[in-house]
Amino acid sequence: MITAGHDPLDFLNDKPAVNQNNEADIVQSLLYEIVRVKDLIKYYEEIPNGAGQLGAAILTELVSEAYNSLVNYDTELMNKYYDLLQHCD
Repeated sequence: MITAGHDPLDFLNDKPAVNQNNEADIVQSLLYEIVRVKDLIKYYEEIPNGAGQLGAAILTELVSEAYNSLVNYDTELMNKYYDLLQHCD
C-alpha cells in the first residue's frame, strides 16, 4: 500500500549517479534519461513550421530503443543508451 504523500516515481526527480556495476542503478538512471528526453521531444515538436520534426523523430527512435533495452534487460545496451541519452539536448 502506498502511503499518502509518497510519490512512487519520486526517484525521477533527482538525477541518480550511475555505477556501471550495479544493474539497479543503470535501470533507474536510464529511466530518468528516458523521461528527460521525452520532455525534450515535446520541445522539438513545438518548434514552429515543423522545424523540429526531424530531431523529434530521431529522439523518439532513440527513446524507443532505450526502452526496449530495459524490457529485454540487456545491461550492455542499457549502458549504451544511457550514454547516448545523456548527450541529448
